[in-house]
Amino acid sequence: MLGLTSLGFIHTLLGLVALVAGALCFFADGAIASRSRAGRVFIWTTALTCLTGFGIFQRGGFNIAHVLGILTLVVLSVAIWAERSALLGRLSAYVATVGFSLTYFFHWIPGTTETFTRFPRGAPLFSSPEDPALQQTVGAMFLLFVIGAAVQVWRLRARRSVPTGQAA
Repeated sequence: MLGLTSLGFIHTLLGLVALVAGALCFFADGAIASRSRAGRVFIWTTALTCLTGFGIFQRGGFNIAHVLGILTLVVLSVAIWAERSALLGRLSAYVATVGFSLTYFFHWIPGTTETFTRFPRGAPLFSSPEDPALQQTVGAMFLLFVIGAAVQVWRLRARRSVPTGQAA
């Protein structure tokens, strides 16, 4: 099964569902939020992807991928809390929006690494997780995240500055 264990297959499937759900959120609403069905699917499958990832040790013992899983769960929890709490006031929407987007970006790091250190079969695009070309690719994806997060923050600010009763 493409070099995947049963757990690896389930983990990969959950991750793909999360990526599709996140993309649907971005295209439909411009952001991931738990108020939409796709947003809830993204949140749950992201959490399950992280949890199933803790049982995968194909690259040795506990490693950077496991740390990324922990970081993803922390950021996801903060984003959910910010979305549902008024404690941060007007900042809540920004923290939630950027947090959910950051977890979407986090999906792409192991997804790109695992996919392109295995494919195309026999001549993978990247030689290892340490391949400089892979690191540049992740850097480019981070730049896209920063641009996307800035656009989302700009849209939130624009919505807040529209007087009551007018459309944004």
